[in-house]
Amino acid sequence: MPTMRKYLFSAGFALLVAATCVSITVMTPPAFASEIKYVVNDIPVTTGDIAHRAAFLKLQRKKGDAGQEMIDQTLRMAEAKRLGIRISDAQVEAAYQRFASSNKMQLSQLDGVMEKSGVSKAHFKEFIRAQMAWNQALSARYRSGDGTGVVSEQDLVRKMLEKGGSKPSATEYMLQQVIFVVPAAERSATLGKRKREADAMRARFAGCNTTREFAKGLIDVTVRDLGRVLAPQLPPDWAEQIKATKVGGATVTRETERGVEFIGICSSREVSDDKVAQMVFQNEGSGDKNADELSKKYVDELKAKARIVKR
Repeated sequence: MPTMRKYLFSAGFALLVAATCVSITVMTPPAFASEIKYVVNDIPVTTGDIAHRAAFLKLQRKKGDAGQEMIDQTLRMAEAKRLGIRISDAQVEAAYQRFASSNKMQLSQLDGVMEKSGVSKAHFKEFIRAQMAWNQALSARYRSGDGTGVVSEQDLVRKMLEKGGSKPSATEYMLQQVIFVVPAAERSATLGKRKREADAMRARFAGCNTTREFAKGLIDVTVRDLGRVLAPQLPPDWAEQIKATKVGGATVTRETERGVEFIGICSSREVSDDKVAQMVFQNEGSGDKNADELSKKYVDELKAKARIVKR
């Protein structure tokens, strides 16, 4: 069974991949006035939102009720906010760029597809944000079973062993994060310079013990020891780069909402214990729950308690 994260990603994007990989010739839709169509727990859903989602469904070659999809998305985002889940603009931008790259498109091409189809770049990015936030909310719900509490490591291990499996192993990393801080107000003016400085420091990186010494003479550079992190717990935006980097080396620099960053790999080792079993078991799923069914049930519960007013 695919992981919850992988399932939700493919469910949200698979048909759009097919659509954007072929030639799309559509007329630019006319401008329209946007009015409030629904109010979902005091959050407005406009006719413009619905029109963009209808165009998105058409681009995916998928049937569906655009209004209901926007109501569901609004409920999901509100629930993610209640749970303290926040998806940054930098995470959304990175996902948008990965989507373009995976479909062998330049960003300008993807922007064009979104605008010409009537979806709009902004609407697609909010869809990405909603998918990422809902993935985290659903993962938390999935781990707790009934949404009331997290299943213990021991219970998860017991379930795994009952199915005839043995405790899995995973790579445990010691990581160090280096951030070349760029204030939002200075971003356009200094980001390029800060990236060059970060690239130069990364090139000199030779293990975590000397990082702070290198950073002493630099302005607005933060060095954070992230401690021990198991492979299944790695941040999605960094996971592939971390796994591909040798111990004592550093990932390539990345522009983030904080500035320019890279992560140093202090050490790594294979470990096998109850915590690993918990991580792997939760990521892979127990096999007795379907992610789509769980998502629908969750949304139905939110909808049953929601105040939805049609204008």
